[in-house]
Amino acid sequence: MTKLNDWLGLIRFSHTIFALPFAILAAFLAWATPLPETSPVTYPQIRVQDIVGILLCMVLARSAAMAFNRWVDRRIDAANPRTATRHIPAGKLSAPAVLAFTVLCGVGFIASTLLFLPNRLPLFASVPVLLFLCGYSLAKRFTSSAHLWLGIALSLSPICVWAAIRGEVVVQHPSDFWVPGWLAVAVAFWVAGFDIIYSCQDAEFDAAEGLHSVPSRRGVSGALRVAAVSHVAMILALGLLAWTGGSSGLGLVFLIAVMLTAALVIYQHRLVSPSDLSRVNQAFFHTNAIVSLILMTAGVIDCFV
Repeated sequence: MTKLNDWLGLIRFSHTIFALPFAILAAFLAWATPLPETSPVTYPQIRVQDIVGILLCMVLARSAAMAFNRWVDRRIDAANPRTATRHIPAGKLSAPAVLAFTVLCGVGFIASTLLFLPNRLPLFASVPVLLFLCGYSLAKRFTSSAHLWLGIALSLSPICVWAAIRGEVVVQHPSDFWVPGWLAVAVAFWVAGFDIIYSCQDAEFDAAEGLHSVPSRRGVSGALRVAAVSHVAMILALGLLAWTGGSSGLGLVFLIAVMLTAALVIYQHRLVSPSDLSRVNQAFFHTNAIVSLILMTAGVIDCFV
């Protein structure tokens, strides 16, 4: 049981709650949105194998990316007092075992896309998507935009879920991507914003080690301002999603959820300040978990109730 907890801790399994609700929301939106008039059916078919495929792909892709992050950052983590207790530096898991786990999850992710056949888009996209997800772990070595890279990485989940369910329609009718596109933009700026806040804890360490981040480049005060701008962009994208998502069923309930989300984001920023980062974890985990669950629940209610 201890070893299982170590592996779950390695991939921060509890943080799946950040991305998975948006994948679920994208799935319900994809099923609720009528297909183009040229399609032989009105709505996409709801298949059990698609649901299983979405869950497997989400868990395996995220696990591969998280394990790769811990493997590639093992020396940096060992040097940083905040992260020195992570599994590889602390000796709880070996570096070769974590690398093998990364490869296993990556192969499992690619194999899981076969569940979407005869739709071949997920299979074709699986390797580029996986490389982009893992690329985030290297980004902070050469760009301060690593936070946005992470945001885009998580924003791929609604895009990929939409394509997996609706198939070649998204290729034949690019305008079909408006709904998941705005959702993806919102996720990207949401994640980038809260990752910048989280990274403020390592501003001095990153600067000393030559690692690129918004806090190490602009200082904590400047970073918090950038995070605030990012979250404003998130709320605007959610508003555009509510506006363009009428054909998918989004309405009053989702609009109320967007307003609640705006209030939670404001609260999140009030929890931290340049002189007090003691509540970063509260701002990072609790409020963001509520945001993702509120938006998912409201979207599902609007689509099918």
